[in-house]
Amino acid sequence: MEYYRSTMRVDVISREYPPEVYGGAGVHVAELVKELRRHLDVTVRCFGAPRTEDGVFAYGVPAELAGANPSLTTLGTDLQIAQAIDASGTELVHSHTWYANAAGRLAALLHGVPHVVTAHSLEPLRPWKAEQLGGGYRVSSWIERDAFESADAVIAVSDGMRRDILRSYPALDESKVSVVYNGIDLEKWKPHYDESVLQAHGIDSTRPTVVFVGRITRQKGLPYLLRAIALLPEDVQVVLCAGAPDTPAILDEVSSAVRTLQETRGGIVWIADILPQPELAAVLTAATVFVCPSVYEPLGIVNLEAMACGLPVVGTATGGIPEVVDDGVTGVLVPIDQLQDGTGTPTDPDRFVVDLADALTRVVSDPVLAARMGEAGRARAEAEFSWSRIALQTADIYRSLI
Repeated sequence: MEYYRSTMRVDVISREYPPEVYGGAGVHVAELVKELRRHLDVTVRCFGAPRTEDGVFAYGVPAELAGANPSLTTLGTDLQIAQAIDASGTELVHSHTWYANAAGRLAALLHGVPHVVTAHSLEPLRPWKAEQLGGGYRVSSWIERDAFESADAVIAVSDGMRRDILRSYPALDESKVSVVYNGIDLEKWKPHYDESVLQAHGIDSTRPTVVFVGRITRQKGLPYLLRAIALLPEDVQVVLCAGAPDTPAILDEVSSAVRTLQETRGGIVWIADILPQPELAAVLTAATVFVCPSVYEPLGIVNLEAMACGLPVVGTATGGIPEVVDDGVTGVLVPIDQLQDGTGTPTDPDRFVVDLADALTRVVSDPVLAARMGEAGRARAEAEFSWSRIALQTADIYRSLI
């Protein structure tokens, strides 16, 4: 293990940080910071309500911007963070997602320190965000482009993400882009049996079960999964841990499809609330197979969480998912041919739905195969995706810039 100066000061900037975490980027930042602090002096600057954790400072939206487009409220918060870093004596800033990129970029300019960006997603590959941000999507895209092209180092969470970055931002020097995978807390995420959790949510532990976990957003491919569920054997139970919708429109679309399924077959359980980690681990542990039908997924921490709990993963062969799921060993990859317009839309949606249903049926109907794949998935998570390993790789990048 390399030795790092404990006095090296780094400011990590993120929209999400516990307890306000709703997606994979927030999980990544929380776990990375915990491990980095074993080696470095790390201050966290995040969005939202005040935090009680030492070395963590939160910033809200300026009163003058209340009710403004979300892209402008984000910039208002970023300006406060950049100002706060002024007196902190930091040696490097590290921003996560476009929400924090402007704060990192401004701090780097103001104080002459290196700026590292971690790419958890890319605005050019999420055009549906215009549904949520309106004209603010052009603002978020501008922020991200400037941050990436000016960064001293860019971290991609998968090889697939690295390729997407270089394709989206061809002006970026490819030597600045490194791959450091997302990770998983192997002590927290492991098989956890709790029948009371299942009963509380109406889950039948005796049935073969498919489980989905994800936000209700275009990239997660939930509408395709809902169509595939109609093709599964009648005895299969499906648990949908799906919340935090991007827009009312996509929530209505998903709600309608779920209601139709519930009217035509039993065993459709929808959990709209974000479950506490121990409860989610219990839901995963009780299932037969995890499904990730995403049309855009830089890596997918949810897949690692499922694997760590001993579940096989049926996932779309897109983005970084093939770097996590070993096809035929830890799960099954579902082929997909996608439009090249940034939306990730399957060129043949019907074919994708049928292939997804076939892969799920194959695994959920064979408990011996599912158990073998689940054991292999846990072993792969242990070998390749520990946070201690990822923190050291990240610290190496910091050290190369200071």
